[in-house]
Amino acid sequence: MAADALRGRTPAAALDAAPPRRATLDESDPAAPPRKNGELVFAEVWESRVFGLTMALHAAGAFEWEEFRQRLIGEIAAWERQHERREAEWSYYACWLRAFEDLLADKNLCRTAAVDVRVRELAARPQGHDH
Repeated sequence: MAADALRGRTPAAALDAAPPRRATLDESDPAAPPRKNGELVFAEVWESRVFGLTMALHAAGAFEWEEFRQRLIGEIAAWERQHERREAEWSYYACWLRAFEDLLADKNLCRTAAVDVRVRELAARPQGHDH
């Protein structure tokens, strides 16, 4: 239904036309975000930002929550097939980011090439200027 509403419109117009929605973040779900004492846990600022962007775009009607959730579960499973979970490089939000980027590209909400250019620009900034 939301996908039909997005067809033929620019991403901004599609988001403006969609009614706000809420995602359910079930703590027992395989894609549930890390929590400590019931509160969401973010190790880095970028994690909270990508979480917020994801939730905002879902609430704006850009995609169905189940659609993102399945992508996230797939990213986590792919990581687990290639690694052992106790390795230091494990990052729940790295999987979240890959799922989110894939979804944005598939929905044509953000061109991958544009993201790549912006990532390079931000990576070239001096230390401490990452905001």
